[in-house]
Amino acid sequence: MTAAARAISGTGSSADLLETIVAATRHTIAARESRTPTEELARRASRRQARGRTFRDALRASAAPRIIAECKRRSPSKGILRKDYDPAAHASAYARAGAAAISVLTEPTFFDGSLEHLEQVRAAVDVPLLRKDFIVTEYQLLEAVASGADAVLLIVAALSDSELGRLATTASNLGLAAVVEVHDREELDRALNADADIVGVNSRNLRTLTVDANVLDELGALIPSGVLGVAESGIRTPADIERLSAVGYSAFLVGERLIAEPDPGAALKALRALTAVRAPKAARALKAARALKADRALKADRE
Repeated sequence: MTAAARAISGTGSSADLLETIVAATRHTIAARESRTPTEELARRASRRQARGRTFRDALRASAAPRIIAECKRRSPSKGILRKDYDPAAHASAYARAGAAAISVLTEPTFFDGSLEHLEQVRAAVDVPLLRKDFIVTEYQLLEAVASGADAVLLIVAALSDSELGRLATTASNLGLAAVVEVHDREELDRALNADADIVGVNSRNLRTLTVDANVLDELGALIPSGVLGVAESGIRTPADIERLSAVGYSAFLVGERLIAEPDPGAALKALRALTAVRAPKAARALKAARALKADRALKADRE
């Protein structure tokens, strides 16, 4: 772990983690680009076909509960989550346990991630993959495609409106789906104004690392029915998934809850099995939530 990462870990919530990570990311990208020019990376990316549509379909049509299971070694708030971290093995276990998609942390400074981890996972599974990182340049989108990703995370809080629009358009042109992450009502409005078709609501504040589960309920109810909602952070039990399904979420990104278990695949299988027992009630609640959203949208149009 770098000095910057140690400083954040040691100061609790006093430092602005997001600002620090974005600054470190821009520095790291410049170094990578000096080693591998954009033109060379683009040639590598052209040899792969990102499956953004497959990723979207997995969040819409695969068997519920639709869980994006995450591979990550470290968390800035909790430190090392798994000493014997083996992303390819964990991803394979997730795939066998029915993950709708798999998220791979590639940020190196604060999460001990790397593009090599993404490549290893791509070689091991055929499940749609999300590159989880702090994407701030088009260069990173080319990296995502070249390394086997089907989708990327775009964090509204880390981007201006023009940057968000440009990156979303470039991602689409490259065949990538974009999960546009928000943390409050203002960011949700910005995501929708950018025509995001997948919105991830993260209950963890990336500036302070605090978690507010109410954010998931409040913002989930505001996501239009035509937009796929993904709930992120703080999801640990079947009751959490049932509650958030009722709000209208289509999928759930689960990381620390799984990766810290002795057998992450078994943990995912158990979570999905326990949730499936409650599936009929959750399905009825989700249908009612979508009908309510559609009714609200119709009334808004009439007004």
